[in-house]
Amino acid sequence: MASMDPLSSLLSGIRAEGAVVSHAVLTVPWAVRFADDAPLTMISVLRGGGVLLLPDGTERAIGAGHTAIVRGPGPFHLVDHPATPHTSHATYEITCFTDSAGSADCGAQELGGIQWGTDSEQATALIVGAYRASGHRHERLLRALPPVLVVEEDAEVCAWLETAAADAAHLSAGSQALMDRLLDWALVCTLRSWFEKAGADAPSWYRGLADPVLAPALRSFHDRPAEPWTVAALAARAGVSRALFARRFTQLMGRPPLAYVTECRMDEAEALLSDTDLGIAQIAKAVGYADAFGFSAAFKRHKGRNPSTYRATAAMAGAVSLASG
Repeated sequence: MASMDPLSSLLSGIRAEGAVVSHAVLTVPWAVRFADDAPLTMISVLRGGGVLLLPDGTERAIGAGHTAIVRGPGPFHLVDHPATPHTSHATYEITCFTDSAGSADCGAQELGGIQWGTDSEQATALIVGAYRASGHRHERLLRALPPVLVVEEDAEVCAWLETAAADAAHLSAGSQALMDRLLDWALVCTLRSWFEKAGADAPSWYRGLADPVLAPALRSFHDRPAEPWTVAALAARAGVSRALFARRFTQLMGRPPLAYVTECRMDEAEALLSDTDLGIAQIAKAVGYADAFGFSAAFKRHKGRNPSTYRATAAMAGAVSLASG
């Protein structure tokens, strides 16, 4: 398990890789249909605004200065008005396909005539990022997010983003890599802003990292997850008594300390079983178990299947997904 904080670890499996609309400018009436099966899509509104229409019927208005993150993979719309998708007005479709090697084929010709970089003050200007997943580690992050979240950005940030996107669109050498890294940075900043404002709706691991008592213990565990952690050892990292630490941890995190430790280890084991060829004994050691037998028993108790069965099922599901794609 990599030595990093939980958010960094979860984001390590999701990246902006080629599937981006760097600077779309749309004039009324318009509708954009997002149908690229991306796990996450980020939309930053630089000028103008529109309404997000989600598959479950949710409508969410977003305007200038708003950044929205939509949880996939289902298709959704962004429209100038909720009635627009049902008219004959221009509908732009963003459909980026990922091949078996993980590379995205998404060219401007597939974007249905979206205008790029015009200076119309009446138009809606967007920066859109579609994020690709490598493996399964990001799934825990997706479970912590609502179907759509919206964060209001500072006007200076929006102006900087628009300038950076315009520069990337006009430069040939390295422009895609520049845009990808810009969108990765924007995703981290947007998620952190939302988590900070979400309060009790933020995932427990994020709330714990903001707590002065729990944070040192959580950082120690996530830096060295394979160590034989006990409640006493975690409390020592926090600098408080075992009883105080256990009580505070359970109140804030919603489960006892060792239940959290086991949950994190099992989630990491899932990712390693799905995404690597490591042997069961190697995975057991990586997630803090002395032997494969003890690890297998714990994994089956928490996930309902032994590690070998889980790996075989995940491999079969992946093969079916590639065949259907």
